[in-house]
Amino acid sequence: MAAASFTAAKFLAPVAARSGGERAPPLPAGASSSPFARALRRGGAHHPRLRTALAVSSDVLAGNKAAQAAPAHPDVTREEALELYEDMVLGRVFEDMCAQMYYRGKMFGFVHLYNGQEAVSTGFIKLLNQADCVVSTYRDHVHALSKGVPARSVMAELFGKATGCCRGQGGSMHMFSAPHNVLGGFAFIGEGIPVATGAAFAAKYRHEVLKESGPDGLDVTLAFFGDGTCNNGQFFECLNMAQLWKLPIVFVVENNLWAIGMSHLRATSDPEIWKKGPAFGMPGVHVDGMDVLKVREVAKEAIERARRGEGPTLVECETYRFRGHSLADPDELRKPDEKTHYAARDPITALKKYIIEQNLGTESELKSIEKKIDDVVEEAVEFADASPHPPRSQLLENVFADPKGFGIGPDGKYRCEDPKFTQGTAQV
Repeated sequence: MAAASFTAAKFLAPVAARSGGERAPPLPAGASSSPFARALRRGGAHHPRLRTALAVSSDVLAGNKAAQAAPAHPDVTREEALELYEDMVLGRVFEDMCAQMYYRGKMFGFVHLYNGQEAVSTGFIKLLNQADCVVSTYRDHVHALSKGVPARSVMAELFGKATGCCRGQGGSMHMFSAPHNVLGGFAFIGEGIPVATGAAFAAKYRHEVLKESGPDGLDVTLAFFGDGTCNNGQFFECLNMAQLWKLPIVFVVENNLWAIGMSHLRATSDPEIWKKGPAFGMPGVHVDGMDVLKVREVAKEAIERARRGEGPTLVECETYRFRGHSLADPDELRKPDEKTHYAARDPITALKKYIIEQNLGTESELKSIEKKIDDVVEEAVEFADASPHPPRSQLLENVFADPKGFGIGPDGKYRCEDPKFTQGTAQV
């Protein structure tokens, strides 16, 4: 099925000259100006399945700080703009509070914060239905919040409390919520992509075989991962499978330019990740991940395309994290001028400016939202701190499929409650 209807990257400049491609001739009158339409005309004759999307390369990759100015933002209603702002502020304030709680000893292990990348989570996830799925990485708190998991449940999980969304057994890197179809954060890079692909396959099976999908079309899965994952084998295998079976999935690359301490430019032969989509026959799009309205425009078309049964899309969102890889990272490898450059492009500040300039909201309204979020996060901390720790009997739950096997003894009691079990002398 032709991908010419995908027009979300229309505000992006083509990179044909950089990539060695031939510049497309002018479009005939009335023809679509979609980059996918141009790609079809330019490269479709070589192979009908290979449609190279046109996209803008990043300022960092091109080494050009005076890149072509982007056109005006797409239309957004007052209600939509305020919802986006509230969700982004929630993500930022929540993560800042996590840093405080971590340094006060309320959280343990590695905690990876999302500061700076809020436009990606908000731009994509706030377009989803309840039945749609989200699969995340170890940087998963804000994805869960955007999908509707209550802040108190996420904070309690970070505290390791029984009231957390995983009853305290998941922690920072493994957020999961069945009611919200958050299918987990995953600690190993690339680990969540096959899970997301499986969820998309299940959605297509329900739609085509069981006839169980809703009236809007297929349930859609978003797979979030970073630039460091994009040279991983599972990534390529799942791109191939998703395109082969036209699965309703969007692969969202949160390219923050650094894989822990490794610069993206030093780690891959072609730093333009979006190009890997057309290699498998699916659209590949690059978008400014620091601009929630641009992200939202691309996300809307990618999600709608998947919902219609037209298959997957690879979206590279160029973004930046404002903190180190984790709270244990002193963040000494990134250059100060690079961090300053992206801090000046704070996505929340940019959206706030846009809302006021476009008369979509007032300064007092935005301050009211910020006050509301402060109260929500404070209440989440109080709830998490007052919540009980999981009972010892919960230790082996959700570990073995057979509850009468290793975890529970013949007497019906949990083996972990037997003192001999922890001493290594219990008979199993």
